[in-house]
Amino acid sequence: MAVVSLLAGLALLTLGGDLLVRGAVSLAARLKVSTLVIGMTVVSFATSCPELLVSLNAALKGHSDITFGNVIGSNIANIGLVLGLTGAIFSLPVSRNSLRFDWPMMALSTLIFVGFILFDRRLGLLEGVFFVALLTAFSSFLIYASRRENKNNPQDTSSEDEVIRDSLTRTALYLLIGCAALYFGSEWLIEGAVTLARSLSISERVISVSLVSVGTSVPELAASLIAAYKKEQSISLGNLFGSNIFNLLAVLGITSVIYPVEIDDVGLLNVDIWWMVAFVFVLLPMLYLNKRRFFTRWMGAILLVSYGLYAYSIFNP
Repeated sequence: MAVVSLLAGLALLTLGGDLLVRGAVSLAARLKVSTLVIGMTVVSFATSCPELLVSLNAALKGHSDITFGNVIGSNIANIGLVLGLTGAIFSLPVSRNSLRFDWPMMALSTLIFVGFILFDRRLGLLEGVFFVALLTAFSSFLIYASRRENKNNPQDTSSEDEVIRDSLTRTALYLLIGCAALYFGSEWLIEGAVTLARSLSISERVISVSLVSVGTSVPELAASLIAAYKKEQSISLGNLFGSNIFNLLAVLGITSVIYPVEIDDVGLLNVDIWWMVAFVFVLLPMLYLNKRRFFTRWMGAILLVSYGLYAYSIFNP
């Protein structure tokens, strides 16, 4: 039954994430913001909703290692698995805004989180409020900058117009059904993950940074592959960088505001967070020392191999 609950939860999370992305992109396009901002804000938040529901649910049920493991593992999977696979297949151009805003903010958020968690191994109300305030300020800046750029380049609106293809009623249904699927999916996923971990005598940390985190990263994988296939690379890259930012600042921020969380398993502190930092900063030379400004297939292959090494280290400590 644990495996059935786990798989059913993953299926509902995938469905809910897909519906939420479709509704969110359609709604955001009506607000006349650029596809980069849609990717960095609306799509990122929508694809991070599975992590938010799973992490908050786990915290309220006393499984704080799943809360942290889900976020840390998802951030690793977003870069190593999702960006690695997407880049290995499509070879993605790197936008100027990704270099100026997206990666620096992802790196800053990662370092702030690591500093907070190494200080006392917990996130409480103050840290949560700071995370949410930082995310709000960053999102507001992106939207302001996008609107100002649209005023300076009013002819560049084709991509947004092409996105709008659903009525407001259908968009609302996507959002409502997506949220419901995410809620029940997170319930079943947590129940299945905890039961499976106990039955196999493995830690909740291992389950959360592997099966749970990969499962909650499925929406990011789907959104990035589809966006890259449709030549909307700004959504593809922006979604991944933005999702990692949202995972740290929104998922852990909102969770710790509602219910303070503390790391129990030292493996998260000694192993997983440093893999997360390494995956963020391995992108530094790939993005900034790359004169062609392309994330090439061999770079994607390097990330995939690195993620394979991380996955091996989890089950063979």
